[in-house]
Amino acid sequence: MTATVPPTPSDPSITDPAGRVELPPDAVPTHSRFVNDDLLPVPLARRRWTTYNFCALWVGMAHNIPSWLLASGLVALGMDWKQAVFTIALANVIVLAPMLLTGHAGPKYGIPFPVMARASFGLRGANLPAMIRAGVACAWFGIQTWIGGQGIFVLLGKIFGGWAEASEVGGQPWTLWVCFLLFWALELAIIYRGMEALRRFENWAAPFVIVGALALLAWIATKAGGLGPLLDQPSKLGWGADFWPVFFPSLMGMIAFWSTLSLNIPDFTRFGAGQRAQVWGQTLGLPTTMTLFALLSVFVTSGSQAVYGVAMWDPVALAGKTDNVFGLLFALVTVLVATISVNIAANVVSPAYDLANLAPRLITFRTGALITGVVGVVIMPWKLTETPELYIFTWLGLVGGLLGSVAGILIGDYWIVRRTALDLPGLYTPGSRYWYTSGWNLRAVVAFLAGGVLAVGGSHSAPGKGPFPEDGLVPFLKPLADYGWAVGLAASLVLYVALMAGRSASDRAAARLQ
Repeated sequence: MTATVPPTPSDPSITDPAGRVELPPDAVPTHSRFVNDDLLPVPLARRRWTTYNFCALWVGMAHNIPSWLLASGLVALGMDWKQAVFTIALANVIVLAPMLLTGHAGPKYGIPFPVMARASFGLRGANLPAMIRAGVACAWFGIQTWIGGQGIFVLLGKIFGGWAEASEVGGQPWTLWVCFLLFWALELAIIYRGMEALRRFENWAAPFVIVGALALLAWIATKAGGLGPLLDQPSKLGWGADFWPVFFPSLMGMIAFWSTLSLNIPDFTRFGAGQRAQVWGQTLGLPTTMTLFALLSVFVTSGSQAVYGVAMWDPVALAGKTDNVFGLLFALVTVLVATISVNIAANVVSPAYDLANLAPRLITFRTGALITGVVGVVIMPWKLTETPELYIFTWLGLVGGLLGSVAGILIGDYWIVRRTALDLPGLYTPGSRYWYTSGWNLRAVVAFLAGGVLAVGGSHSAPGKGPFPEDGLVPFLKPLADYGWAVGLAASLVLYVALMAGRSASDRAAARLQ
């Protein structure tokens, strides 16, 4: 392991009694191509997010339609409700660890994810993980926006009637496209106002969405006279040899659901009042909320099976069963608030910063958000949710493996190589210790490629169930594919730390010869 890398003696950074670091004015050249106002550290006076703010952020993000559908995907793969909820709960406890580790840099230095990545990948090399994260976010933005637009379409159709029979454009009713585009515009209008507007929105959105989910549970339980027969159905897999081959890739898929945020959580924690706020806020907000939401989805779906004779996992379709106009309007507003709260926070904030990092002098946070919105529509990634095999094993598994590799490098660099000590001005200055080779740390690139290949190289699909060969892209790596996120994180972390230890040894040897 390498020793702590302290800031240089000329580092003008200011540290307060709580250990939070701030750049004084003019500490870095504002004309640099690596600087703009959105990428500079948040001043201490503006780091005021509390435990409640972070908890509300996670409640708002976790309570959304794709989260609701996670349990249904696992049940469709043969699990019973207890196995599905257990898998989701365990995954979110596991993914909380990298959330807290990468989130530490936010309150301490006030920097977003792409700037943090400069320490390990280099000032230019940080664009590699940033663009991977941005691409994933753009795809998720499209998925969530389409789902939200569909929810509006279904519920407004119940209120006004005749929407589903409208003439088709591109294979869909034109009214659905209108709902989709209006929802898209509303999301971008909110995030365009900045992070403070997002904080205020999440503060009231979180309790509102919880009330909406509980109201849906109370309604269906009343109609069913109980929670229904789904809770009594046995697992099709049991707990033996048939269960584990489904459990482990499903666990990695559930981890991958939030592995994106485990990278760019500094985009939010940089506004934190301190480490206590982000640690307690995330711990209370993420695993508990996701587990509760999984339970709610199972209970509500079980009630729907008792009432309608079929398990209705889609909460929008279930809410559409009521003929009460007030109930439909309440469901409509709940779907709007729930989908907006997760889509803006999880899928627009990160690529906005990532794209700003790509060309700081040309792209601001707001411009990056608008680009995200356009790309999210153009690539049309909602088709990824068509089957649970494609959604959980292919999309989430592939994304999880690659992002796990990036997370391993970030954690290894920040906690092991540098022991949380960063040269803050150097993260914005060409020629600093983070310049490496023309702005790229080739050791980080090698570790990422190695971890990524090990994580996703064995990706495979059952015949007719996905895009990969049955024996895997690289057959001898096939046994690792079911553990992609964990393999990518562990392999890249170990290799990166080893390579950086070799670099430090070489630097010390060179210094002795001088």
